[in-house]
Amino acid sequence: MSKYKVIANPAAGGGAGRKALTGVEKWLSRYGVDYESVLTSYPGHAVEIAREAVLNERVDVVAAVGGDGTCNEVINGVMQAKAGGDHHAAVGVIGAGRGNDFGDALGLPREMDAACRVLAQNRRRRIDLGRVVVDDQQPGRYFGNCVGIGFDAIGTIEAAKLPRLGGFMSYLVAVLKTITLYYRAPLTTVRYGEHELTQPSLLVSIMNGRRIGGGFLMAPGAVVDDGLLDLCIAGQMSRRRMFAMIRHFLKGTQASQREIKTGRGAVISVAAVEGTLPAQTDGEILCVDGKKIEVELMPGHLEVVC
Repeated sequence: MSKYKVIANPAAGGGAGRKALTGVEKWLSRYGVDYESVLTSYPGHAVEIAREAVLNERVDVVAAVGGDGTCNEVINGVMQAKAGGDHHAAVGVIGAGRGNDFGDALGLPREMDAACRVLAQNRRRRIDLGRVVVDDQQPGRYFGNCVGIGFDAIGTIEAAKLPRLGGFMSYLVAVLKTITLYYRAPLTTVRYGEHELTQPSLLVSIMNGRRIGGGFLMAPGAVVDDGLLDLCIAGQMSRRRMFAMIRHFLKGTQASQREIKTGRGAVISVAAVEGTLPAQTDGEILCVDGKKIEVELMPGHLEVVC
């Protein structure tokens, strides 16, 4: 029988992670899963727990109960263990955060009983994994869903200040606030494949999954195992135009707008020619004043239960 480590973030979703764990334990027990559960205590704790669970406890599945940040930590812990030992584990996801965008990318059900049933069935799939490096600071950080640079990162910071607003609503309010805060685009050079683009860029979104913030479709056609990252770049625009653009990102039709450029690539770099680059990955802040962000895709590098 497969051994599971269930890692829950009690702070996820404004406290939803702690509440969710009780239900997860009930359903996994009902499905006959051999598991041990643990709550995280501080940022980065899930990385440590996941790494030790794979290396020392030899678990077969490490499941994240929380939001995209919790998933990101579990992924990084599992990948650190993969680099340091001969025993590999798959990553499972029970969405209990505000966005749950990585779960959406995997096609996981939102209902807890159905998500636990998927976890118990333990069907595996290999997906692509990203790695991001800021200002040449190795070894970098792995990600499952996205890297957001500029407007996206500031929006993530603002959403974290709204703990009483759950889910998509917190991100929507954060976006509206960010329009008043972040409207002067830094001059950037974006390189992907054989392409190079230098322009003021309000937003550079590098996607393995489809969406961010629980409903903003940054890359509606993205697939997590196609060997390429999807790129969405928003140029300088007025604040009035930024407000008008929201509906396009909600529908995934932004590529039809003149300020938006899209592309695909396995290796993408973004450099600040003038100004600095705030950046986030899977809802976790990477930096607030970076100068160079480098992203590479690692095809089929992560095994997930989905």
